[in-house]
Amino acid sequence: MTEDISIKVINPDDEKAASILEELSANLYLRFGSDGKNSLTDWQNNNAKFVFVAAELNNEIIGCGAIRPIEGNIGEVKRMYSKFRGKKIGQTILAFLEKEAKQIGFTELVLETRVKNIEAVEFYKKQQYNIIPNYGKYIDRPEAICFGKSLI
Repeated sequence: MTEDISIKVINPDDEKAASILEELSANLYLRFGSDGKNSLTDWQNNNAKFVFVAAELNNEIIGCGAIRPIEGNIGEVKRMYSKFRGKKIGQTILAFLEKEAKQIGFTELVLETRVKNIEAVEFYKKQQYNIIPNYGKYIDRPEAICFGKSLI
């Protein structure tokens, strides 16, 4: 399936992005009681270090993900979502984001997910992300688990 998936950089405010972001938020809310919508509140559409992507298959948006700067040469992965499990959509999105991050000049990527989100925890471990101390707003939040990966 991965050979048919196209990844496109789009504006998260774009109409195409709205449906997948709403689906992601609804999914998170049902599973964890929080929709994560505040993840893009400080988004800068005209800043090249902010990259939002959509995965498309047969003109349908089937996934999304984003990176943004958080400190120096460290980028943060946000809003990772795949409509379908087991199709390597998330892996394809993350690989694209990592490539973009290197081109931007990020040397490390970090991210946060919920400890209860077992699928995400296992996914990031399989992608060679390592558990790191919680950072930023996730410090002292036991429901959060943070990961990092060197890009060099």
